[in-house]
Amino acid sequence: MYEYQGMYVAGEWTAVSGPVIEVVSPADNRVIGQVSEARADDVDVAVHAARAALESGAWANSTAEDRAAVLDAIAAGIKARSGEFADLSSAEVGSPRAWASFGQVSTAVGVYAASAKALRTYEFESTRPSVIGGEVLVRRVPVGVVGAIVPWNAPLFTAALKLAPALAAGCTVVLKPSPDAPLALALFSEVLEQAGLPAGVVNIVSGGVETGRALVSNPGVDKISFTGSTAAGARIGEACSRDVRRVTLELGGKSAAIVLDDVEVDKKLIDGLVTGVMANNGQICVAQTRILVPRGRYDEVVEPLAEAVSAMRVGDPADRATEVGPVINAAARDRIEAAVSGAVAEGARVVAGGTRPEGLDAGSYVAPTVLADVDNQMAVARDELFGPVAVVVPYDDEDDAVRIANDSEYGLAGAVWSADTSRATRVAGRLRVGSVSVNSPAPVDFGSPFGGFKKSGFGREGGPEGIDAYVEAQSIIL
Repeated sequence: MYEYQGMYVAGEWTAVSGPVIEVVSPADNRVIGQVSEARADDVDVAVHAARAALESGAWANSTAEDRAAVLDAIAAGIKARSGEFADLSSAEVGSPRAWASFGQVSTAVGVYAASAKALRTYEFESTRPSVIGGEVLVRRVPVGVVGAIVPWNAPLFTAALKLAPALAAGCTVVLKPSPDAPLALALFSEVLEQAGLPAGVVNIVSGGVETGRALVSNPGVDKISFTGSTAAGARIGEACSRDVRRVTLELGGKSAAIVLDDVEVDKKLIDGLVTGVMANNGQICVAQTRILVPRGRYDEVVEPLAEAVSAMRVGDPADRATEVGPVINAAARDRIEAAVSGAVAEGARVVAGGTRPEGLDAGSYVAPTVLADVDNQMAVARDELFGPVAVVVPYDDEDDAVRIANDSEYGLAGAVWSADTSRATRVAGRLRVGSVSVNSPAPVDFGSPFGGFKKSGFGREGGPEGIDAYVEAQSIIL
């Protein structure tokens, strides 16, 4: 069992005033670890440590090359312990072990490596002619102390999306994992030390809503970066607005995968659609849960899709053969099952799954499910379920497909499938979302900006644009 007592502050684990949080495996409800809850006074200690590390200048004033070298060392440190991180992520999140190696671990490695590469060419200082004569020196300086709040579904990866660019910019960070999955990030503290990161540059406090609220409201924090639900993001954005505090929000999604009428219905398409929905048991923000199919080819896609999903192996996430593991807890399972029942009551048709898997009563399992005959106005097509449920929505023509895809309060990601890449690219450009994949279920590139339109948040993570989010521009007029 993994036990981390206290909080990681200024390079060491120190006692906190809060109680112990037991981390429960969603696969069998077994306690697999413990962390300590940080209360407001503990968070204040962590923020002060981050402020002291910032003002010392040891990190903020280091060269870009020195910081890039540390980011590379962090990437190497995660990679060296990839098996341990994948095992732990699988246990605390329920991710299938075969998927965790890439989705939980290799993605984090990729983010740190990509940020190091971007940092080496990032322009922290430049000069330009002044309109009143002379020159202006434009500097990009660290925004300061960052409060980073990450969700449970992919903790190592989502933390990397915040830590890597913040560290690249020269900021210091107080990181708050989710109480549902804090163990991998507690273990990550060892990687930070081995990479040579100065003490206090990254501090880790565990806890739930109250811990997060204390971090968001702490006057020593200059910026909040949050990934999570739209409802929680709205509250955080409101709080930051009152204090005129910088904020980046990466929130919910209800992404659409558009299957154009010229596509070949083959294994690549079906496998891509399945992966787009079912990866990490459907618990990823970019899950392409709305599959839009031409009416004239509807059954041609629905039938093999249903067959593929019905054949997926559901079970123990530690088993390398498992394709779908449990959702995070029983409350999530019950909510997803209620949403499926509600969709059937509205007229949707279950063509795969729809019932609780047999023989898996100890964990929070949901059978991978496909719903056909879904109208885009149904709740199941509008609400983010965060589970292994796909809805297949028919459309009339290309314009209708774009209209349906954009008819959502979210705008995080999407996909377009077509035999004509140019056509798919043109359609992708009409979608009001932050990123779109063409003939692929993966709409995220570590070296490029990632974030949402509409209620999927604002701000970007990844690439040089990700570093931009952690600097302030300063003009010195010469």
